[in-house]
Amino acid sequence: MSKPKVFEKPTGVKDYLPEAVSKLRHIERHVLDCMHRWGYEQIMTPTMEYYDTVGVASSTSDSKLFKLLNNRGTTLVLRSDMTAPIARVVSSLLKETPFPLRLSYHSNVFRAIEEEAGREAEFYQTGVELVGDPSAEADAEVVALAIASLKAAGVQRFKIAIGHVGFLNGLFEETLQGRADAQEALKACLLGRDYVGYREQLQNLSLSGPVRQELEDILRLRGGQEVCAQALNLSSDPTARASINHLCEMWNVLQEYGVTEHVLIDLTMIGDFSYYTGMTFEGYAADLGFPVVSGGRYDNLLKQFGRPAPATGFALKTTRIVELIGDDASGEEQRILIGYNAAGRAEAIKEALILRADGHTVITEQMEYQNRPAADNLGQLIYKGTAYGSYAGFYGGEPERLTGRQGRLADK
Repeated sequence: MSKPKVFEKPTGVKDYLPEAVSKLRHIERHVLDCMHRWGYEQIMTPTMEYYDTVGVASSTSDSKLFKLLNNRGTTLVLRSDMTAPIARVVSSLLKETPFPLRLSYHSNVFRAIEEEAGREAEFYQTGVELVGDPSAEADAEVVALAIASLKAAGVQRFKIAIGHVGFLNGLFEETLQGRADAQEALKACLLGRDYVGYREQLQNLSLSGPVRQELEDILRLRGGQEVCAQALNLSSDPTARASINHLCEMWNVLQEYGVTEHVLIDLTMIGDFSYYTGMTFEGYAADLGFPVVSGGRYDNLLKQFGRPAPATGFALKTTRIVELIGDDASGEEQRILIGYNAAGRAEAIKEALILRADGHTVITEQMEYQNRPAADNLGQLIYKGTAYGSYAGFYGGEPERLTGRQGRLADK
């Protein structure tokens, strides 16, 4: 019999102490409020879904799904993202609601991980889905909203890299026609940001000098609006050119939003080819090596639920953003301490109720008058290891006390 697990947790999950929870709720509250002001309505879906519907449709590989059986032997999954569950709702409960639909969410999601990977199996995401609009305007809207959401969360220094699945699909089909294995190998290198491996793959292919140079040149296609013109000169494939024109139109819209200082076009940034169908993007904060937001267009997902429609969206990696924001960003109100003895209990509790009704956070504690905290330097008050913004007073038949709301000494 194995030893009982007392303090241990499963690999990849964590406890959130009050300070971290305060930051997490601060992010959730401010980001959802930002999304609401852009016209996105919040939705909640179950933690568990059927494997045969949402599990199969998810962008998460099957090996990373948490699966379980219900009492009837049906396979369920813990949701691994929010996009597939929302697609299910859009195609069922909201099937009579006309497009476009703007939906937001904040949820925990679950993905099985390798124990040595050091990643989280449960984490939080806050995001949006814009369903029913295929335009570059819609893609630009979700990128601009992602930028506004990062700022609302307290992230100030970041960059958003935008790419397009269609550009590389068209370029590879033009230069490597009929060579599916070579195309997939090159895409895998780009998806993993393995540019050394990408160049090695090119060297191993039997390509003419101009073609090899053309495929290597895409590694330098990063920057602002000028990248669009460079990419158009690189390929004559209709799919590739249409993709670049889409990004150019997006850039023009993002200029109207006034956010291009945060954006760069990166045509090596492709996302998951099996899931995304058009524009994709990732956002990186200055002080963190992992993406803090990602998203893109996925026009094929909803047809799996019987309501074909174009869609685009993004998810903030909320758990990662918690690591970035400072303690002052949690928005936690300073607490007030009220002490009392047996004689002053009723008055102290009454005063606490009044202050709480006014929106203050108030702690009450029974204590002896001679042990009450000093009233001097109230902003630095620490009692029993806990910091308080102010000391409302001591209640209980002593010759003088601090009055609660006034914070001044007064005769009883």
